[in-house]
Amino acid sequence: MGLSFSKLFKCLFTKKEMRILMVGLDAAGKTTILYKLKLGEIVTTIPTIGFNVETVEYKNISFTVWDVGGQDKIRPLWRHYFQNTQGLIFVVDSNDRDRVTEARDELQRMLSEDELKDAVLLVFANKQDLPNAMNAAEITDKLGLHSLRQRHW
Repeated sequence: MGLSFSKLFKCLFTKKEMRILMVGLDAAGKTTILYKLKLGEIVTTIPTIGFNVETVEYKNISFTVWDVGGQDKIRPLWRHYFQNTQGLIFVVDSNDRDRVTEARDELQRMLSEDELKDAVLLVFANKQDLPNAMNAAEITDKLGLHSLRQRHW
């Protein structure tokens, strides 16, 4: 009985920690999303050269969110953030129809990495408020998400 109670107590009151990697093409809105989660408000941002990292608390979970710059010249550095990543947030600019194929290619390349094979994937279709934005079904199709049957997304 004491062992069961201690397990229950630990489950309910121990803070869990998760490492989240947030990536996507430049100007997709990653940093804005990060600070909306952290501060609860929209802040003015500049292009990220390098990374931003913040801890976001929700219930008894502490999310350490790594927001990594998305300019094409620094995308090769993304792989340095893959180790121990438990969740991957891939941010897509829903209004950027010209670069959705580029976004798909980057996502597919990352998902083929062994270090991310167990990471849960969240595709965040940002900028849905814009009049020409692609809807979720269109983004799902253009990113080829239906082919990810072996992965949680």
